[in-house]
Amino acid sequence: MNTKLKKLTLLCATATASGHLAASTIAIDARGDAMGGTGVVSASYLTAPFYNPALTAIYRRNDDAGMLVPTLGISYDDQDNMLDKADDAFNAGTAAEAEAALNALSGTQANVDFGGAVAFGLPNRYIAANIFGKAYVENVATPDIASDSDPQERAKNSAIKTASVAVTEIGISLAKYQTLFGQHFSFGVSPKLQRIYTYTSVNSLQDFKFDNIREESTGETALNLDAGALWFHGPFRVGFSAKNMLSRNIQTKSGVTRIGSRDVTYGYEYQLQPLYTVGAGFIADYFQLSVDYDINKEKKFTQFDDDVQMFRAGVEVDLVRQIQLREGTTKTLLVIRKGHLLLVSVYAHSTLSNLILLRVTHRHKPWVHPLTLSRPTS
Repeated sequence: MNTKLKKLTLLCATATASGHLAASTIAIDARGDAMGGTGVVSASYLTAPFYNPALTAIYRRNDDAGMLVPTLGISYDDQDNMLDKADDAFNAGTAAEAEAALNALSGTQANVDFGGAVAFGLPNRYIAANIFGKAYVENVATPDIASDSDPQERAKNSAIKTASVAVTEIGISLAKYQTLFGQHFSFGVSPKLQRIYTYTSVNSLQDFKFDNIREESTGETALNLDAGALWFHGPFRVGFSAKNMLSRNIQTKSGVTRIGSRDVTYGYEYQLQPLYTVGAGFIADYFQLSVDYDINKEKKFTQFDDDVQMFRAGVEVDLVRQIQLREGTTKTLLVIRKGHLLLVSVYAHSTLSNLILLRVTHRHKPWVHPLTLSRPTS
């Protein structure tokens, strides 16, 4: 049996680029992330549940089973230097300094997102399957500036509000290859069970830390569904995916807390809504080019500016199965993120430590130049 053990992936991203990229929409695997987050037509049968369930049915003849051992991704985005500005406002020595710091702090936002995934693929010519698990957390923080006339009192009475959502899901992707009217198609669905947690916190400028985000929590369990389709002819592919087809509006805990001499209210709504994505590409053994486009905007917390809609493009050149050169571009309405990646393959099957992949990304404004090391995906 040809069992393929995929790499353990650690993705560490320090982000200062304009625009927030949500954890639920960014590729968690290193290959997809290197190609700008594309995957609707270019993902493998192992990573298919996270991009397009229909790809579960697309595999090589010698693939009997495969495992994607846990992948981890972290993204920290303080594009406006919100945390530094909060410290400046609270520690200001004069009223003029406090006024300037509060004005700079107003309207800023910081995000910390992280997630992970695992999958076990079972190729089959009748019904291909992939059992998968995924978890991701989205955290957003923004200031609530008091309206006192004295700037230093405003700083003492101002707060940082945070809202977070954590989604864990486990499911199975089922896909089938079909020939219709002489054309090649595959169709797939991913029923899944989701556990959704929400967290809120309110802290003074002095006391705020991301460690405090779990102060007020709620949780609920729900069923959801992903679906996808793929057309292909030789190396040419066109695909469609629909994620979280059963929408839900989730309320966080709400209440009032005292900050300085002021009462601050909190309470948010998170929208878990369908995301529809189309993709097209040229997928060959030694060269791949793919593009993905989100048809609709993915909405998140209604009170925060964290909606996401993406256009992604990626290219891969495979040099004799030893080195893959990958480049990806992700464009939102506000920013273009670009990465140049060199992936060097390491063939080692004896110990898990030999399969570890390290990806460290430092994002500049507005460009990204990450470097990735990995072994081949096939």
